[in-house]
Amino acid sequence: MPPLTIRAANEEDLPAILAIERAAFSDPWTEAAFRKTLGQRPVIATVALDGRAVVGYSVAWIVGDEAELATLAVTESRRRAGIGGRLLDALLDEVDARGGATVYLEVRDSNTAAQALYRSRGFVAAGRRAGYYRRPTEDAIVMRRPGPERGSPGRAEVAGDD
Repeated sequence: MPPLTIRAANEEDLPAILAIERAAFSDPWTEAAFRKTLGQRPVIATVALDGRAVVGYSVAWIVGDEAELATLAVTESRRRAGIGGRLLDALLDEVDARGGATVYLEVRDSNTAAQALYRSRGFVAAGRRAGYYRRPTEDAIVMRRPGPERGSPGRAEVAGDD
């Protein structure tokens, strides 16, 4: 089996990204939203490849000293294999390489697996957005990972993987 690789996403990856997005989320991003997002300077969009097949992706952006993980998903047949963790680690490494930032995200209250992954990477619950998600309506837990302190060597290594 070829090793898993993480690289920048491009428009050629869109069909696979959209298929994963539509299978993973009840209120998926549109193709137009992905096209508009890819290639913008503050955006970090990555894909996880198993050989040449896209098996996961993430999209985030950095503005000033804050970043937001907008979406991350792994194809259903490859979940719980560490791919989400690898995508998240690549994002956090890129954020830190750009000078570090506090990273925020929203996650469904019921998505305990994703919350556990985020906590394993230093995220903590920072709030709740009532009725944030549609289809079905559900609260979002806002999570944050503080950026490195000024003068610190970067983020600490976090033990474990999903």
